Amino acid sequence: MGACIFCRIVDGGIPAKIVHQDEQAVVFEDINAQAPVHLLVIPKRHVASAQDCQEEDQALLGHLLLTCSKMARMKNLAESGYRIVTNIGADGGQTVPHLHFHVLGGRHMAWPPG
Repeated sequence: MGACIFCRIVDGGIPAKIVHQDEQAVVFEDINAQAPVHLLVIPKRHVASAQDCQEEDQALLGHLLLTCSKMARMKNLAESGYRIVTNIGADGGQTVPHLHFHVLGGRHMAWPPG
C-alpha cells in the first residue's frame, strides 16, 4: 500500500513523532491533536479498518488495545481517564484508510461525541 500515509510512516517514508514501536505496532503523536494527549496506535501491517479485520486478526487487535493501555499509562492518563476511539468509513469519520486507534486524554471528554 505505497499510497497509504500510515504505511509510509511505518516504512519511514514520512516523518512522525514516534513514541513507541514494536514488532506489530507503531504509536505516534497525531499532528491534528484534539486533546493534550492524542496518540495514534496503528498496526505495521496494512488493514483498512476494524470492519476489515478477520478471525485471524484477533491477536493483532488485542495487541493494539493493550498498546493503547500501555501508552495511556506512559502518558499518566490511567488514573484520570482517557478515551480510545477507532473510526470506520466516511460516516464514522475515518479519514485515513488504515486501521488506527486514537488515544485521547489530558482533558474531560464530553458525551456524546461528534
